[in-house]
Amino acid sequence: MAKPAEAALSGIREAILDGAWMPGERLAPPHLAQRFSTSTTVIRESLTRLSGEGLVAAIPNRGFFVPELNLRQLRDQTELRCVTEALAARLALERGDLEWESALIAAHYRLAKAPRRRADHPEQFTPAWGKAHREFHQLLLAPCACPPILDLSANLANSTLLYRRWAAATEAATHRNVEAEHEGLLQAALDRNAEQLGERLRAHYEATAQVILEAGLLKLENF
Repeated sequence: MAKPAEAALSGIREAILDGAWMPGERLAPPHLAQRFSTSTTVIRESLTRLSGEGLVAAIPNRGFFVPELNLRQLRDQTELRCVTEALAARLALERGDLEWESALIAAHYRLAKAPRRRADHPEQFTPAWGKAHREFHQLLLAPCACPPILDLSANLANSTLLYRRWAAATEAATHRNVEAEHEGLLQAALDRNAEQLGERLRAHYEATAQVILEAGLLKLENF
């Protein structure tokens, strides 16, 4: 994609994940074209790509929307992510070298040092923590070197992040030791224990899903 198109794609993605629009809100191409200083054609292409990532719902004859929060979808996505990343973790531990271990330790250090919540808006995660969190999880699986698995994992992570963003402001999100969970993931990786890493990834993602459920934001009638 050309630079303007890349900028529009990245800008819309970040705005959705930052909660610029409510779940279920319509994404009007003319409005977005004005916001991101580009054409409606570029915007439609970006929205179509984001629908493939699970961050936009494309509804025939109606347009593009921010996805609704749906219990069944959350559970399905969580299970798919657990299964996918268990396989990716096994391959990563088989193929990862010493340089990867060192990079993973450094990525975890940056994550541990990044402030998790904004001082001015405690209900929101800081951009620094969000970036470090994404990089740690991506690097954890990177040595598997299987693009289809890594692409699926990244899309599922983005979809979960959309849910987590709306649950972050609730009390349910404050009763969890995320730092200890990440330390456990790092240790399992360094121990080259694929079974334990898969189990800890599952526990990590299921804990996230539980926080979202306890936040009471989902459409339970869709389950």
